[in-house]
Formats: sequence, structure tokens, C-alpha cells
Amino acid sequence: MNEQIIKDIKDSTGINEKRILAVLSLLDEGNTIPFIARYRKEATGGLDEEQINEIHKTWEYQNSLLKRKEDVMRLIDEKGMLTEDLKQEILAAQKLVEVEDLYRPYKEKKKTKATEAIAKGLEPLATWMMLFLHEDIRKEAETFINDQVKSVDEAIEGAMYIIAEMISDDANDRKSLREDMQNFGTIITAVKKNAEDPRKVYEMYYEYSEPVKQVKPHRVLAINRAEKEKIVTVKVELDKDRMQAYLEKRYIRDESAPVTPYFKKAIEDAIKRLIYPSLEREVRSELTEMAEEQAIDVFSDNLQKLLLQPPLKGRTVLGVDPAFRTGCKLSVVNPQGTVLEKGVIYPHEKQKGHTADEALVKDSRKKLFQLIHKHNVELIAIGNGTASRETESFIAEMIKELKLSVQYVIVNEAGASVYSASELAREEFPDFSVEERSAASIARRLQDPLSELVKIDPKSIGVGQYQHDVTPKKLNESLNFVVTQAVNQVGVNVNTASKALLMYVSGLNKSSAENIVKHRDKLGRFTTRQDLLDVPHLGQKSYEQAAGFLRIPDGSEVLDMTSVHPESYSVAKAIMKRYQIDGSMFGKDAVKDIIKTIDRKALQKELEVDSYTLNDILDAFIQPLRDPRDQFAQPLLRSDILKIDDLSIGMELEGTVRNVVDFGAFVDIGLKEDGLLHVSKISKRFIKHPKDVLNVGDIVKVYVLKIDLDRGKVGLTMLKDAK
Repeated sequence: MNEQIIKDIKDSTGINEKRILAVLSLLDEGNTIPFIARYRKEATGGLDEEQINEIHKTWEYQNSLLKRKEDVMRLIDEKGMLTEDLKQEILAAQKLVEVEDLYRPYKEKKKTKATEAIAKGLEPLATWMMLFLHEDIRKEAETFINDQVKSVDEAIEGAMYIIAEMISDDANDRKSLREDMQNFGTIITAVKKNAEDPRKVYEMYYEYSEPVKQVKPHRVLAINRAEKEKIVTVKVELDKDRMQAYLEKRYIRDESAPVTPYFKKAIEDAIKRLIYPSLEREVRSELTEMAEEQAIDVFSDNLQKLLLQPPLKGRTVLGVDPAFRTGCKLSVVNPQGTVLEKGVIYPHEKQKGHTADEALVKDSRKKLFQLIHKHNVELIAIGNGTASRETESFIAEMIKELKLSVQYVIVNEAGASVYSASELAREEFPDFSVEERSAASIARRLQDPLSELVKIDPKSIGVGQYQHDVTPKKLNESLNFVVTQAVNQVGVNVNTASKALLMYVSGLNKSSAENIVKHRDKLGRFTTRQDLLDVPHLGQKSYEQAAGFLRIPDGSEVLDMTSVHPESYSVAKAIMKRYQIDGSMFGKDAVKDIIKTIDRKALQKELEVDSYTLNDILDAFIQPLRDPRDQFAQPLLRSDILKIDDLSIGMELEGTVRNVVDFGAFVDIGLKEDGLLHVSKISKRFIKHPKDVLNVGDIVKVYVLKIDLDRGKVGLTMLKDAK
């Protein structure tokens, strides 16, 4: 392995070389990141998924950078121009842009003003000008007049074009000027003359400026979108006189030489025509890249928290997909996720401005009551789309009037329509309409968010900021990693998991997930993990990677319900035999008491097992069905509705964090629109980013700060005495 790359990874991650080499070796052997993090702790020193993934990403980037360096050196060497100093400069470059800067002077150029001048034989005149001799330039230029060069002025102009391109191609100058633009430049936007922005979405950018080094990532993406939609023009401004002065100091050797005024003009041309536009693109590209990374990080973090929302197990849930004209679709789902009954009600007005049909409202109330009573519904999950709050009002009034012992939750239905129209949804519910599938999905999201959300393209789950403005490939890679991480942290019941859930399990893919489901349908159910080896095309390596994450809660081998990997069963059984532990004792106080008395160091030595594996086995005995989601707050259940008219400044409310973005968080307090909790109103102490304090799904106490009745918007604060 390349020593320099290992050093770069060590410098960027702070992880020691031994662990880095172990991770890279394990990855090279075909092991997955979740498998390495869970079952190869002794090799990595207990590195988690995030650290292993960072090593992997840095390794890939550095290898890609090295490949480009090798290509550039080869291309320059083919021209016979690769010196040892240039080679070392290329090898020392830390970024791709630096490599491209060094390659620029040797790159095959398209037709430019400089290449045309060189073709006319004017390169010697440019070289002569760079000597800054005290001789008449016009007299020297006369010697270059020929069939292609008609005059002295044309000769001098051509030589100046050559000088301008030479200055523009200097890697060190480009690097210095780029840094100057990053540190002292200003990003400026202005509204276009015929811009169409009826909702004033981009109003703050109609006349806006901010130092490049201070502009926030989310503003960069907003500016990019406004520019793409032809609302504003964007430029990065830097004092060109400052650039001129820098380059004059670098190149002008004698202020009194006759060529100096011409040289200054060549520098001015280089800045205006070649350097400035190029650097402006590069600086904006770097700003965009940083903004994308931030947006992807925020989205990934929010998605992880959403996926790890605690399931409401053992509840029968009525899912409601609200709508006006087409009615609210209903699906009653039992604790196992099976749809027991579906229906539709019409509790709302048919047309805007018209009152609801009393007969339809009465019938809707009757149908809803019958479904609740018939199936002992404990919870109602209402999607947060069109007609959500009107439906909430209808249901809340009914609960109150009939004194029903049922509560409701507003469920974020982002992506539900995408799932409902998918092939997977058609397979699950072939006889359901799209809206009926959506109602079932909304109910299941409450019962087990992870199992349901994995069926949806992560980009369609609405917990990001500007996710449609970032590079799709980068976003997909990051979000898929998050989903994979969540699924494997929780583990999967192999006898109930859907194909969509199984395909995220370590070592499995779409094909192997399908084969497992088909084999399960044929077999009835898996009784042991060992049965998985009979699944067609599931090889030994895939089994090794997946087995520990696939659980069988009621199988014939008790260890199959735990996170203990089959490779460690002999050690686990030796411990069970020695301390007279059987499977019926798992998770009970008796096992906890036994494990408290164990001398772990002595047992580790006796069994010749590493400390990580031993501790994980003992932890599995204590909590065999451990679920990391149990540590998070349960969803906020409601039985009454809140209207914006009910609010007053300073009122204390409880709400659920729906989204965390760069500038704050959106909190569901029971209104049609989520309230905005600005970053400055989260904590009295300085916080770098809202996600340092808040997570999607958090239940928070907030106070009403501002009320905008016309726009239906509410400003919130977590600071009791804020103004």
C-alpha cells in the first residue's frame, strides 16, 4: 500500500497507522463496513462505522488523486518536459486543482490567441520582451513582419497574448490569487431585469453581498438555485488592481524598460480574459462543493435520526392519507403490519368556499368509529400532506365528543407517494389504489419507521435542505451508507423482514434478498441461521457478512436471536456451560447477577478470546434483543388540536423536531405549518450548528416568539425569556 496515502489518511483522520492498515486489509478481503465495525473490533481497535467509512473514502480519494498525478506526469514526460523538481511538485500536491494547475502549461491547448501568435512565429519576440532590455520594442518587432504578421502593432499584440497566457498558466501564481479571492473576495448577487419570482422566494438575494469566506453553505446553494432559475446574476468580486499589483511585482524586472508598459497591458489582459474568470469559477465550485458536503452531512444526520425513531410495537394503528375532493383513505394495520381493513371517508368540503356536506361528515364519523371499535384501534396516524390539519381537526373533535380512548400522531409522509406508486408497493398491495397503499404505509411508519422507510428512495424523505441541488451520486452514496448503518445497528428478523429491508443487511444485495424471501416462502420460516446456507446463490462470504445481523427470535438455536456471530458460538456456549446459563435466562436478572461476578480478564485468557468479542457476548446475554432505538423519545401522542388563534406570545408548548437545517429547526407544535426555531433561539451558549443540540424526532419544550396570522407562520424559541 502506498505509504504517502497511509500518511495522508493518518493526518486527516487522526487514526493510527496500524488500525488504518487493518481496515484497508479487511475491506480488500471483501468485508463490509458494518461487519468490520461489529465483528472485527480486535483488528481495528474498536473503530466505529463512521471512522471506517472515513478511512475508506479518504483511501479512494487519495488513490484517485494519485492516479491523476501519474497520468499528468506521464503526459508531461511524453513531451520530454518532466523535470525532477516538477515531478516532486506534482507528487506533493494535496488537491486535484493544484495538480491541474501544474499541468496547465503542458496541456494540449485548443486554438487560443496565444497559440495563433506562436503559429505566426512570435514566441521569440515574447521571450525578448521578458528580458526587459533598454532597446526599442517597435524596432525589434519590425523583424517579425511577414506574410502572416502585417504590422509592428500586430507583432507586439501577438507577443503580449503569449505573455498573458504564460502568466495565466503559472501554478504558483494561480494558487496565490485563488487564495486571495477566497480570503478577500466578495460574492455579489443582483436581480435580473425580467426575473419571475412571484412568491419572492429569493428576495434576500435581489441585492446581496457577503465576503466569500463568511458565506454560509445553505446560502451558497440558495444562490446557485436562484441563478439556475434565472432570478439573479452572481459574481465574485476582487479588486483587480490588487491582482495587477501582485503580478507586476512578480514579473516586471525593470520599471524603466521600454517594454514595461506593454508588459503591464499583457498582465491586465491575463487577469481580465484568462485568470479572473477561471478563478471565479474555481472559487464558486469550491464553495458549492463545501456547501454540498454540509447539506449532505445535515441530510444524512437527520435521516439517521429519523430511521432510528423508536417503533410503537404491539399497537393496532389506523393510517389516514388525508385529501379533500378524493376523500381520506384509511387502512387499519395490526401489530404485525398486516392490513386488516381499508376504506375511505369524505369529511371535508368538496370545493373551496363551500361548507362540508353534513351527510358525508356524519357518514365519515360513523365509518371511523366502526373501524376503531371493530379492530380495537389504539392509535391513529395522520399523514402531514394536503388536508392534514383539517383531518386532524375532524378526528380530534370526534375523539373529544365520543370520549374515545384513542390518540393520534401527525406522521411525516414525505416519500409515501413515491413508495405507493413503486413496484414494491404493487407487490405488497396488488389490489390497493395508490392512496390506499399510502394510508397503510403511514400506519406502518408509526409501528416501525425503519422497516417502512427503507422502502423509499432516501432522497424522497423530507429531512434535508437543498437536497435536490447537490450532486446526486455523492448524496446517494452518503444516504445509502446511513440506511445500511441504521439497518445493521438494529438488526433484522429474517422471518418477517421485507426484501427492501434485507437488501440493506451487510453482505446482501437486491438479488440475495429476493432469494431469501423466495426460500422463506417455500420453507415456511427459517429455524436457524444455518438454514440460510441453503438459500440459492448465497455463498459462504455473504453468509459470514450477514449472519450476525439476521435474527431468529424463536428459533431452535437460542443464540440466533442475539447479535453473537455464529463464528463465536463455541465461545458463547463454553461460557454458558461454565456458568450454567441457558437461553431462557437471557435478559433476566439471574444472568445479570452471574455476569457481575465474572473475572473477565481471567475468562478471556482461559478461552483465548479477545476482550471485544467476550464483552459483546456477555452484553448479548444481558440484552439479547437489544434495540438502539429504545434510547430515543417515543412519538408525541395527541388527542386535541391546536389552532394558531389559540397561541399567545410566550406560550409554552411541546413539539416534535421534524427537520434540522443550517439556520435552525422546524418543530411540529400541532399547527398546519411547522414552527421555525432559529439557531439563535436554541441555546444561550454559542452553537456551531443546530444539529449539535437537536435531532429529528426530539420532543422539545418551546415558547411562542412570533405569530404571523396572515402567513400562518410561528417563530419559536427554547429560551424562556427570549424577545
